[in-house]
Amino acid sequence: MPGPVDATPPPELATAARALFGDRLDLAVAYAGLLVTDGVVRGLIGPREAPRLWDRHLLNCAAATERIPLGATVVDVGSGAGLPGLVLAVARPDLSVVLVEPLARRTAFLVEAVEQLELGASVRVVRGRAEEVAVGGAGVEPLTGDVVTARAVAPLDRLARWCLPLVVPGGRMVALKGASAAGEVAEHAAVVQRLGGGAPEVHQCGVGVVEPPTTVIEIRRERVVATPRPASAKRSRGGRRG
Repeated sequence: MPGPVDATPPPELATAARALFGDRLDLAVAYAGLLVTDGVVRGLIGPREAPRLWDRHLLNCAAATERIPLGATVVDVGSGAGLPGLVLAVARPDLSVVLVEPLARRTAFLVEAVEQLELGASVRVVRGRAEEVAVGGAGVEPLTGDVVTARAVAPLDRLARWCLPLVVPGGRMVALKGASAAGEVAEHAAVVQRLGGGAPEVHQCGVGVVEPPTTVIEIRRERVVATPRPASAKRSRGGRRG
C-alpha cells in the first residue's frame, strides 16, 4: 500500500511558504494534504499538479493577499478546489471569505475542507453561478464583497461581466492571471469600463518571495451598471406559468 502523502512545502520553497503563511503554515499544510488526496481522487486537482502544488498553486494564490485590504469581505468566484479563496482564508484570518462554486461535487469538497480546517467562523460556501448570486435567485441570496477574486475562470471581458456586479461600489475585482494579463487588458479595457469598472491595472505580487511573481489584474468598481436578472433567477422568483 502507498505511504502517507507528504504535503509539506519542498525545502527550496520553505522560506517563501513561511513568509506568506506565517504561523498558519501548519493550516496551509493541512489544506495541501486535502488537495493531494481527496482533491486528486475527486478530480479537482490533476495528478500531475500534486508535485507542484506549492509553487504553482498555493504560493501563487497566497501572494495575492497583498492586494487585499485588512478586514475585507472577499467573494471568490468559481472557487473549484478553493483556489484562491481557501488559500486567502488560510493566510489571512482577518478576512471573511465566501466561496462561490456552481458544481455540486466541488461545493461538497469545499464544505468538507472548511469543516476539517475549522474555518467555519470566517468562510462559507455558496453553490451558484456568479450571475445568480449577484442578483439573488435559484435559492441564493444576493452577495457583494469588498474584493471579488477569481483564478483561471475566464477571459477578462466575461470575468468582469460576472464579477463586477458582486463588488461593492469603490471595491475591487482581483483576477489572478498569467502571461496573458497585459494582452487581456489591452483587448478588453473598453468592455470593462462599459461594465462600470475603472481602468484595469496589472500588478506583480510576491516580488522577491515567489518566482515568478503572481500576476493579477485589478479593477475598481467606479459605478453601478444595471445587471440583467438571469433566467434561472426569474424562474425561481416567478414560478412556472400556466
